[in-house]
Amino acid sequence: MLDLNEKSILITGGTGSLGKHITKNILEKFPMVKRLVIYSRDEQKQFEMEQEFPQNKHRAIRYFIGDVRDFDRLKRAFKEIDYVIHAAAMKHVPLAEYNPMECVKTNVIGAENVINAALETDVMNVVALSTDKACAPINLYGATKLCSDKLFVAANNIKGKKNIKFSVVLYGNVMG
Repeated sequence: MLDLNEKSILITGGTGSLGKHITKNILEKFPMVKRLVIYSRDEQKQFEMEQEFPQNKHRAIRYFIGDVRDFDRLKRAFKEIDYVIHAAAMKHVPLAEYNPMECVKTNVIGAENVINAALETDVMNVVALSTDKACAPINLYGATKLCSDKLFVAANNIKGKKNIKFSVVLYGNVMG
């Protein structure tokens, strides 16, 4: 298992159900984590999460309002970050079908922004969370996540000599 003590981690979509679960696990298993940045565009969810994981109790946690659609904000957030867990996504199938461009902006352009921000900073490892719906997609959500997955895998080919690794995981298939 990777040791995250003395490392800085940023979670995009950090206020979502998966982001909160990852946060809880990191704080429990790695008490010496240097910094844990919760990156999310939802100020209400950040406020609520801060009630559950207050900064005065968890010295490493930081709450950073931002959207993966905003490259400059991502780049600022990625400064001095070692690991990025990309969990931000527009994931509700009916909403994605009704708002297709919003889904593309978040899931595809957002993925591109995460990749480019990581390449322009000193991030060492980016793990993007995928879904089983990206395998033989039959809806827009699955298609955008497939595209996102392809972008992250291809990022390993364009990194040059930069010491960074891009990975994609189906979180349902990862235990422990």
